[in-house]
Amino acid sequence: MSGKGAGAAVTATVTLGLGLWVAGDRPGPVEGGLQRWIVEEFSRDTLLLRLLLLPTEPYVLIPLIALTALACAVRRRWDAAAFCLAGTLLPVALNTWVLKPLFDRPLNGYLAYPSGHTVSLVAALTVLAVLAAPGTARAVAAAVAAVVTVMAGIGLVGSGYHYPVDVIGGACFAIAAVLTTSIPLRRRPGDH
Repeated sequence: MSGKGAGAAVTATVTLGLGLWVAGDRPGPVEGGLQRWIVEEFSRDTLLLRLLLLPTEPYVLIPLIALTALACAVRRRWDAAAFCLAGTLLPVALNTWVLKPLFDRPLNGYLAYPSGHTVSLVAALTVLAVLAAPGTARAVAAAVAAVVTVMAGIGLVGSGYHYPVDVIGGACFAIAAVLTTSIPLRRRPGDH
């Protein structure tokens, strides 16, 4: 199994395991404690929360993916351009129409697990990391993606949109879906 395949398998397993653990339920003591801490620390600063949520917004993510796909097309990397689109659209569609109804975890009248905002964000960031040149560029892209995801997760939980496990499950699902979608990409020197 390739590194991408193994990464996809692990993150898909985490998504499934967390989903089965929290399906149809409210947060348990550990998750509830983390949620309370985030709300206590961040909910008073609504401007900060709005800034933390900004990377999850479609008006940020859609141009990012469109420009990335365009850059790939200009370089005649048609497989990479198609991957930009499939790697972001498929995870969002599967999450919305399959996973959320399957796990049926309600919050404020809507299905919360896995977090759709997180799936959208992490899918886009994972596409960028996969397309980054192997080595330092890819490591930096992955590190930036991790930091942005944690910050956005704090915004989502602090704003009351999601429980912490929703964010973790959304991130894991997006990584699994994007890595799976990336398997057909042509390998470049240094890819693993």
